[in-house]
Amino acid sequence: MSCDEDLSKDFKITLEKDAKSFTDSDLLKGSIKALKDHEVSSVEIKFQDKIILNSTSLEAFSVDLSEFKLGNHDLKVNLKVNGEKVELSKSIKLLSSISPKLYTYEIVNTYPHDILAYTQGLEFHADTLYESTGQRGESSLRKVDYETGEVLNKVELDQFYFGEGLTILNNKIYQLTWQSQEGLVYDLQTMELLNKFAYTNSKEGWGLCNNGEKLFKSDGTDKIWMLNSETLEEEGYIQPTTNKTILNQLNELEWVEDKIYANTYQKDGVVIINPDDGGVEGVIDFRGLRDKVKQHSRLDVLNGIAYHKSSKRLFVTGKNWDKLFEVKIIKK
Repeated sequence: MSCDEDLSKDFKITLEKDAKSFTDSDLLKGSIKALKDHEVSSVEIKFQDKIILNSTSLEAFSVDLSEFKLGNHDLKVNLKVNGEKVELSKSIKLLSSISPKLYTYEIVNTYPHDILAYTQGLEFHADTLYESTGQRGESSLRKVDYETGEVLNKVELDQFYFGEGLTILNNKIYQLTWQSQEGLVYDLQTMELLNKFAYTNSKEGWGLCNNGEKLFKSDGTDKIWMLNSETLEEEGYIQPTTNKTILNQLNELEWVEDKIYANTYQKDGVVIINPDDGGVEGVIDFRGLRDKVKQHSRLDVLNGIAYHKSSKRLFVTGKNWDKLFEVKIIKK
């Protein structure tokens, strides 16, 4: 292995214009430069696990970036040099070529919401609202009549847990916990705890939603993980990315018309994310909404998005808010 390490110093990945970031409308052009005379018998270059060059000699490469996921990724080079394997890598930041569209809101209806609910997850199943609440010793899973705010059924979590996001799929409720490294699975009808599942690569549990086939999970980092709906194992991730930066601290998630809507922790806004490549396509400015709820010492941030699929209505609330708002999104 020491031979591989020495040989790697004799090669360099060179990118056109020495760029450190690109957009999905760019061509990634570059070459592998040999700094010393070596016999190179094979060259394989991969980006996001896709082979972009497979050759028997060093040569320039060019790849269209429009089909790749956005965010930070490594360009990986595998060489066979003098019979030895040599590995090189270079970090590539891939940004969106499109600025997010900006939206504001209009309040359509206002409904009562439990002021003691530290809202972490919110989702409709048919006409019934399900809610996950946080704080140690206060965390719960709830079935709620959204029009009256009445809690129809409530499961108290063990004091060990800090409740986080939830989603419903295949007659099961999936609820995250924050730092306990595991999620909880319930029967939708009885709300009886069925089993638990462990996190793998993600460090924490924040937000959760699904597209009918797989789950999407935020963990406070710049990643939204994709979970297999059967095994609940993390099978990859996207990175929410604008034309300027890669976002982090995305909290509660909701699946809305083939997009992911995500609260940003400590921000009065929701971002609209393309689940295929992570591109942030829109930002909804919810400033002013928090001023319309009862002001008290435990009042906290906007967090909670629920989409009523059949009527195409969008609802939002926050941690310890006394109101649930039905809103209409308006382009600025």
